[in-house]
Amino acid sequence: MKLKTIILAIALLFIFKTDAQNTSVEKSIWGIQTGFLGIWVNNELKLSESFALRSEIGLDLDVFGSDFGDIKTYLTYPVITIEPRWYYNFKKRVKKTKRTDGNSGNFIALKTSYHPDWFVISHYENISIISDLSIVPTWGIRRNIAKHFNYETGIGIGYRYLFYSNHTNYRENEGELWFNLHLRIGYKYISRKK
Repeated sequence: MKLKTIILAIALLFIFKTDAQNTSVEKSIWGIQTGFLGIWVNNELKLSESFALRSEIGLDLDVFGSDFGDIKTYLTYPVITIEPRWYYNFKKRVKKTKRTDGNSGNFIALKTSYHPDWFVISHYENISIISDLSIVPTWGIRRNIAKHFNYETGIGIGYRYLFYSNHTNYRENEGELWFNLHLRIGYKYISRKK
């Protein structure tokens, strides 16, 4: 009887401790991610139990080709992103004994990205881009592959504003509908625990 009571008490303490520790976003996560269209370094900073502020700098890649799939042009250029994220399903994941470490969960974000015309890497010389600012509400998921590796995917639709007037060939700035679709794999380093 005494052994059963001790085992039950230990099991209950473990369940309550796990629930208390894993239902909050991490205090600070540094990471590097890559996908088909770029490479990015990011940080997620805890704002509250379920909100984090993601800041990111990286290189986006555009590839242009012919009808036959030959690559004609590629452009690599910088991007700066600020993205508040709400991780809304941590408690549900803990109840199902799924991982939440490293902010592994579903999220809703407001992805705000700026492409400055600082430099362009391409096989053409003297090429530039039109600077733009986009704001895209996004739904996404992040899952762990191992202790330090994860993958992330997201989809959203929003607005992009192009700064044409910064270039002499154009007259007016212009806004347009903009899509966010990403699939990334990355390495994470958690610098401060919850």
